[in-house]
Amino acid sequence: MDSIIESRELQIERKLFSIDLRENGRGKFLRITEDSQGHRNVIIVPMSGVDDFADAIDDVLVSEPAEQD
Repeated sequence: MDSIIESRELQIERKLFSIDLRENGRGKFLRITEDSQGHRNVIIVPMSGVDDFADAIDDVLVSEPAEQD
């Protein structure tokens, strides 16, 4: 059974994102859940990879071209 250490929810347009820091018998992990119109997707990142995951997101956002109006 997982225990939730910390949790946040974000409503972005029609999607609800839940970001949970959890722990179970195998250790801590980040669970990101996207709930959109009855469909649910989950990403689980072990705590050992959270920094690399966040760095990869930062890298992608920094390299994104500026939006044109």
